[in-house]
Amino acid sequence: MFLAPLVAVPLAAGVSAGLILALRPLLQRYALARPNARSSHTVPTPQGGGIAIVGAVLASVGAVLAVRGAGYDALEALILAHAVVALTVLGAVDDLRPLPATLRLGVQALVVAGLVFAVGGRLAPGLPFAVERAGAILAGVWFVNLVNFMDGLDWMSVAEFVPLTAALVFLGAAGGLPFLPMLVAAALLGALLGFAPFNRPVAKLFLGDVGSLPIGLLGAWLLHRLAVEGGLVAALLLPLYYLADATLTLIRRAARREPVWQAHRSHFYQRATDNGLTVPGVIRRVFLLNVALALLAGATLFWPSWPVTVLACGAGAALVAGILHGFARPA
Repeated sequence: MFLAPLVAVPLAAGVSAGLILALRPLLQRYALARPNARSSHTVPTPQGGGIAIVGAVLASVGAVLAVRGAGYDALEALILAHAVVALTVLGAVDDLRPLPATLRLGVQALVVAGLVFAVGGRLAPGLPFAVERAGAILAGVWFVNLVNFMDGLDWMSVAEFVPLTAALVFLGAAGGLPFLPMLVAAALLGALLGFAPFNRPVAKLFLGDVGSLPIGLLGAWLLHRLAVEGGLVAALLLPLYYLADATLTLIRRAARREPVWQAHRSHFYQRATDNGLTVPGVIRRVFLLNVALALLAGATLFWPSWPVTVLACGAGAALVAGILHGFARPA
């Protein structure tokens, strides 16, 4: 069972890197990201590398399921693939010609709702079914968007999702996740590793919305699957830095009556570079933080007791608060 995900990692990495090499001339010509109020770059840089990541994930997962036999995973895998393609198309169009926020959110809500109902299961049986489902859809839409918001620095998405997906692969191998989410996590891990050399500071290629939106959807689905399997606390700990940075920034901007839907440079990681930290310095801190959060998430699953859960949540919150505080003050 663990062999297939192990094969998916190098397979997805190779497909991702190969697609990037093949597509770079087209992206250089037609998909340049020009610096704006949100940008951390100062020269036009091709975007759209996310096409290769999505293609690699779909190809490697499809190949493994075709060889192994999809079985009971077939329907959910098919729904997930269609959902990912839908947000990939949405992101591609938005990269070329920005779409209204209402249209983006509407499509995202429909796609996330379809996945939530496809997964089934209960997160909080004590809540009314409609309330639980509405909360899960809202959380999924927010996660898709916060991944997009946080993809504003070279290697930021790599530093977030490589530890997260690697942790999910190992948790799946230990019995904490079914086969399909473990396989998807392995494919996403490999695809990001194939993309990483092209996005290393100073980046020669960006994800674009065509990558950040479907990656956010895949991340939301993986974390939802983990929560449904009884790992709700682990599903909150794994992306805790992203959740904290994006949510606190949104609250702060709303409190100042700033237009929260407009591009900006007030995320904590962006303030860190403005305050004197180098891009590699920021990414190194985020990566190490996410490795620590992955270990804490694993602890809540391997030793399921309230003292371990309380200690892990407290330690995770303290680590994230420390990073955010350090990012917000001059270096």
